[in-house]
Amino acid sequence: MSGLPSLSVLRSFEAAARHQSFTLAAQDLRVTQGAVSRMVRELEGLVGVALFRPAGRGVALTEAGRTLSERLHGDLDRLRQTMRNASAAGDGMQMLSIGVQRDPKVGRTQMLSIGVLPTFGSRWLAPRLERFRREQPTGQFAIHSRSKPFDLAADGIDLAIHFGRKEWVNGALTDLCPEDLVAVASPGLAARHAVAGATDLARLPLLHLHTRHTAWEVYFDGLGQATDRARRGAMFDQFSTMISAAIHGLGAAIVPTYLIEAELAQGTLVELGRPPSPDGQYYIVTPRGVANPAAAAFRDWIVGEVRTSTRTRALRLSDGN
Repeated sequence: MSGLPSLSVLRSFEAAARHQSFTLAAQDLRVTQGAVSRMVRELEGLVGVALFRPAGRGVALTEAGRTLSERLHGDLDRLRQTMRNASAAGDGMQMLSIGVQRDPKVGRTQMLSIGVLPTFGSRWLAPRLERFRREQPTGQFAIHSRSKPFDLAADGIDLAIHFGRKEWVNGALTDLCPEDLVAVASPGLAARHAVAGATDLARLPLLHLHTRHTAWEVYFDGLGQATDRARRGAMFDQFSTMISAAIHGLGAAIVPTYLIEAELAQGTLVELGRPPSPDGQYYIVTPRGVANPAAAAFRDWIVGEVRTSTRTRALRLSDGN
């Protein structure tokens, strides 16, 4: 294949693949069905294979079309993000940003692209970002949430929060904090089942995280208790949803304390035990060999925030709260 297809051709193919219909793709793009059909034929001519086959009243992707669609979706997303970042860094624009001010050294606003785990980002990081803006008033931020590891170079990420082992290809890792797990439930649920501590937890309905479905089994086994009921109960794919369910009395959950600081302080969740933490912790990751003063400042700030948070929790526990 020589040359690259136009963006219009790629967008037409992406829409047709998403809808499995040239007609619906045309409505989505606000063009005619014939225009979408011509764009798809042009792309098929460039790649040299059929990308769609007739299927009922619509079309279906061929194997080649499916492979191209899967790859193209991510490519277009990255292109859209690149354009959003460029716009947000321009004069007067505030898209996906906080702390909009000019950097006098470079004469324009700066954009720091930060990758975070979804629940860590929404429950721990986001409430603290205003403090960082006050301390570091220059620059703008684009926050990207994803459960899976980021490709720092491909995704244009300057700094990411990672949980797991201290390993990342082409990434420099800074220790942030251990996970510090706690078993919790709503006070009403604990009272109804007469649960006063760890040995009573088996009386409660249990909530599970899909990626850690053995957490309760490991905990009960460590206490020397039967594990036959340890895998029963509702399953969740995100900590945030599981935390909400625990607050509303659906069951007990094993959660990192960093994600439920407000709930523990307010008493909407009560601590009932201390499970062992898994083999892993939180890290800050930056591209290896890349000097980025804005990323370094954010890294130093978030490390300080974690230390302050840890001291606050220690004081609360020492006071018996």
